[in-house]
Amino acid sequence: METITTVACRESGKTMIDALIGEITVTLEKIGGYWHQREQGPSIWAILGANGGNTFALSSIVTGTVAGVASSVIGALQGNHGHIGKDQVDSRKREKYLLPEYRDSGLMNLHKTSRVEWVPVGVVGALVPWNYPFHNVFNPLIAALFTGNAIVIKVSEFASWSTGYYGRVIQACLKAVGAPPDLVQFAIGYAETGSALVSRADKVIFVGSVGVGRKVMETASRTLTPVILELGGKDPFIVCDDTKPKELAQLVVRGAYQNMGQNCAGPERFIVYDKVYDSFCEEIASLVKSMRQGPPLSSDFVDCGACVHPPSLENYQRLVDDAVAKGARVLAGGSRNNALPSGQFFEPTVLADVREDMLIAQEETFGPILSIFRVKGDSDAEAVRLANACRFALSSCAHSGDQARAARICSRLEAGMASVNDIEGTTYLSQSLPFGGFKDSGFGRFAGPEGLRGFCHERSIVQNRASFLKASIPRAIAYPANGQGPAFCMALNKLLYCNGLTAKIRALVDIACASLPVAGRD
Repeated sequence: METITTVACRESGKTMIDALIGEITVTLEKIGGYWHQREQGPSIWAILGANGGNTFALSSIVTGTVAGVASSVIGALQGNHGHIGKDQVDSRKREKYLLPEYRDSGLMNLHKTSRVEWVPVGVVGALVPWNYPFHNVFNPLIAALFTGNAIVIKVSEFASWSTGYYGRVIQACLKAVGAPPDLVQFAIGYAETGSALVSRADKVIFVGSVGVGRKVMETASRTLTPVILELGGKDPFIVCDDTKPKELAQLVVRGAYQNMGQNCAGPERFIVYDKVYDSFCEEIASLVKSMRQGPPLSSDFVDCGACVHPPSLENYQRLVDDAVAKGARVLAGGSRNNALPSGQFFEPTVLADVREDMLIAQEETFGPILSIFRVKGDSDAEAVRLANACRFALSSCAHSGDQARAARICSRLEAGMASVNDIEGTTYLSQSLPFGGFKDSGFGRFAGPEGLRGFCHERSIVQNRASFLKASIPRAIAYPANGQGPAFCMALNKLLYCNGLTAKIRALVDIACASLPVAGRD
């Protein structure tokens, strides 16, 4: 566990606490949540090196640096898909949410059973971002393998170094359960590598920006490849007038600065009622000013690490400068950390008096900037309006001294997920729930039964309840027409769907009459 988190910290600049929460805990929840439905299988601790880590060097991951590698790897996997060992297939079939699901057959098919089967799509192509290098690999991998698929993962060029180690972890796990070693592959490269993966995979999951997500859709449309898009968010955190800001402060700051704010589902817009606004600003600014920033592995007392993406730091400054020019106040931070000039350190920043006309009110920040909006008149309706006045709709939360009130507010928010009186990230800790949003936050889901089934084709099957039942066409509607077909069909519809015993008896008589032989035809 310590090695995994250390690798993640070196790759992404996050602190050990951020890595243990955002890389390890959520991955364990995901594996555990899916595995609870199984009857047997290897322990999840195999991944975390409870065996001492000796197996991690058994084999190395196959990586590539050009688009051709993605195409060739997919071709090989598609040719071998389905050749998983019997133990793995049987284990997969025991997954609760992938078992055949029997449905109502309806009146016309009372003599038949109706079921849905979940069939692996084949090879999943996953394009994942740089913010959580360990979890972003294992998140799609777990769902893909648990549903009987192979997977090719294209990691970000800003977080590719760690795949050397994580790849050995994956290979060790595959070997431990006797699975094919090429079931999981990495494709490392730039845009052309991602394009090749999208054009050849059987299904694509993309996690990243709206702009790149549109390009993924465009490429996938040429082959009609289905996609799942998780395109980030600008989550609202509503603070009602009956809350106590001092009690909320730790929750607020953890939500805003976990992984330096580089979270898809994380609060960016703090919508605070007028009555508690000044107190909220004071409590948050005081706590943020006390936080220590530095190299994440230099000390266990470092609160904030570095940022991953070099261009993002320029964007943070652009958003802060625009907000200040339009009237926002900087309560803490506000620029790169001059005490750490050689690293990608942006100070944890608090902006007050943020308004809807500011860029930071609409554009995803994906960084360590906490923006505070004022709710005039302490109106729930105004808070909801502010929260929904955004093109993103991923996650959300509302906080009130009255939990029922907070729940009512959450029910009115335009978001794929909501948490009542807690940080929105808690929805991701419930891995039985689907994760995803709508509007510019994308579509499709991962996690939960929906995440598993999202990597499958649905196959509908109808079958006679007994083998001696044979399919046949009634005489009245057989070819060639005998003139009784319309009367027969109308009577059948009345029998099955009309109310009242008298109407049904009359329908039976009409069916019998329509079924009699017709002179000159039979």
